[in-house]
Amino acid sequence: MPRAETAGVEATPRTRLRWWTELPLILLVYACYSAGRLLARGDVSHAVDHGLAILDIEKALYLNAEHPLNRLFTREPWLGIPADFWYASLHYLVTPALLVWIFRSRTVHYRAARTWLMTSTFIGLIGFTLLPTCPPRLLAEGYGFVDTMAQYSSYGWWGGAASAPKGMGGMTNQYAAMPSLHVGWALWCGVMLWRYGGTRLTKVAAVAYPLITTIVVMGTANHYFLDAAAGAAVMGVGLLLTPYVLRTADRVRARFGPEVAPVAMAGTASGGAVTKGARGSAGGTVTVACDDASSSIVSDGCQTSAGERIPRQRESRIGSGAEPSASPQDAGDGAPAPAR
Repeated sequence: MPRAETAGVEATPRTRLRWWTELPLILLVYACYSAGRLLARGDVSHAVDHGLAILDIEKALYLNAEHPLNRLFTREPWLGIPADFWYASLHYLVTPALLVWIFRSRTVHYRAARTWLMTSTFIGLIGFTLLPTCPPRLLAEGYGFVDTMAQYSSYGWWGGAASAPKGMGGMTNQYAAMPSLHVGWALWCGVMLWRYGGTRLTKVAAVAYPLITTIVVMGTANHYFLDAAAGAAVMGVGLLLTPYVLRTADRVRARFGPEVAPVAMAGTASGGAVTKGARGSAGGTVTVACDDASSSIVSDGCQTSAGERIPRQRESRIGSGAEPSASPQDAGDGAPAPAR
């Protein structure tokens, strides 16, 4: 019987991710996000018009929850100050922490989770570019909003330019309010905690974190309710696009980068040993050690491990020292039928 497999190269897919490749990728995406916010400043008058249009739509739909929340946070420092710290810091801490946790503890899910987050972030940048929006805190005083970040700036590191540190307001785009990626990223964190947390506490946090973040962004007058809804919608679109992004990335990697690691099979023409893996009848792997790599007969010079057999090979019924029978019942599946 001709040899079914020749000595050559086996393909071993490389699927393991490394932190020293992931970290630069995440930093690159965040740098693009920050640069995109700066480049998408837009015209201030158009941003104000967009903000007022959103406010009119919310009033028509009775969704105007920003005013009562903002008055509450302004009147009660014990609510307003923690809310400002929440808005200024947690999305920088919780989101990367969950990425690291998934990378280390839920590795098989990491690539899809990271791609979902990055895809949604880039969609948000498109929203910042096409629809620059004035947040409630930057509207004229007659509209009844108070900038709590400015009111409580003495308690934190921020100034009057949202969550930017004092003196660095020029390095941020204050009109990148639609959609709210604070809410979008918080929703991503909630989904990750709900799916992979596994405890009752993590499930409570999965619901509480995006919900509180939505209240905070409205109470601090940094976003409208529709900004928050748009942030959730962006994450939904990013989730739908993630499988296509992953498949595209796989095609690009297969085209431009080595996808397989060569593993040479050792063997010589005369006396080398070749180790092969064959699938056993029970789904396991049968290791066959051959004395002659050039042998074309499986049973010639080959032995299986103890308790294993080659697929479809019948157990020998020949006793010790007995001559093999010429009957076809004792022959292997591949043996030719006896001449008649």
